[in-house]
Amino acid sequence: KWIDVTAPGAKVPDGHLHPITLVQRQIEEIFQSMGFTVAEGPEVESEHYNFDALNVPKDHPARDIQDTFWLKDFDLLLRTHTSNIQARYMEKNNPPLRIIAPGRCFRHEATDASHDVQFNQVEGLMIGQDVSVADFKGVMEEFLKRFFSQDIEMRLRPGYFPFVEPGFEIDARRKGQKWLELMGAGMVHPNVFKAVGYIPSKWQGFAFGMCPDRLAMLKYKIDDIRLFYASDLRFLKQF
Repeated sequence: KWIDVTAPGAKVPDGHLHPITLVQRQIEEIFQSMGFTVAEGPEVESEHYNFDALNVPKDHPARDIQDTFWLKDFDLLLRTHTSNIQARYMEKNNPPLRIIAPGRCFRHEATDASHDVQFNQVEGLMIGQDVSVADFKGVMEEFLKRFFSQDIEMRLRPGYFPFVEPGFEIDARRKGQKWLELMGAGMVHPNVFKAVGYIPSKWQGFAFGMCPDRLAMLKYKIDDIRLFYASDLRFLKQF
């Protein structure tokens, strides 16, 4: 059979990036434009970097098998946050510094509309001699304004996290929508500085951990986080 090799071929449908990937890349671009460096670290982590170096007490519930996926003989675990990268980076680099650390995290918890056993996190860290809560608030307001391309209402609530003091939680919402918890944050605890060899009396800074999945929910007005991972092309093709 004769084939016309000059005939145009069948068009192959174009693929596109997952909405969480799109959001994470946008987060990275915004923070890089503000002078932050992107850092990476392992998903399979030691107890030291996931808990000990971050001032998490030995009897803290987060260490329990009901909250953390421990591997064989309890020597290693699936990281529960990307804060492990914070500890590793500070050990190898001198301040001042600004980093963000994106990646997957894993927690043994019940799933619902805003929680899943696997999720993404972007850890942020800024260390200097005069860094304050006001600096953190300014960075976050600038980030949210550029991420959503409009003014987003933000509020800080008191919160407890072992690796920061004081600690607070950040909620955000569009006009007319309900508040959505975006991240935990605070001023880096002196014990964390001591664990990595920094002098607490000389350096101070803030740390935060935001969830791109929840930012995507707010950006695209999605009510259930599980939709992102349901592999439903009818849903994913909308982005």
